[in-house]
Amino acid sequence: MDKKNALRAGALAAGTTLMMLLMSSPALALTRDDGDDPGQGLSVVETLGLYVLAPLALFAAITGLVWVLDRSKDRGDTTSSNITVKGDAAKAAKAG
Repeated sequence: MDKKNALRAGALAAGTTLMMLLMSSPALALTRDDGDDPGQGLSVVETLGLYVLAPLALFAAITGLVWVLDRSKDRGDTTSSNITVKGDAAKAAKAG
């Protein structure tokens, strides 16, 4: 990529990042809105359980179900067992 395209890509990335930061500023507000009624915060153990352990357990359960319920046969290459090599055929013809 030449310098002009790199400069254009960098300017586009910087502009996009700046716009995203400006548009997300209300999400970082510290003042409460009218009618805002937040619940109690989560403890560290609850947070880890909800956002780390629960997704891992769900992933493991889905993986286990797919593995157990997989009804497909062995996926080995069976076509190579049907091929006879000329050397083996010539030996069989001499012996027979």
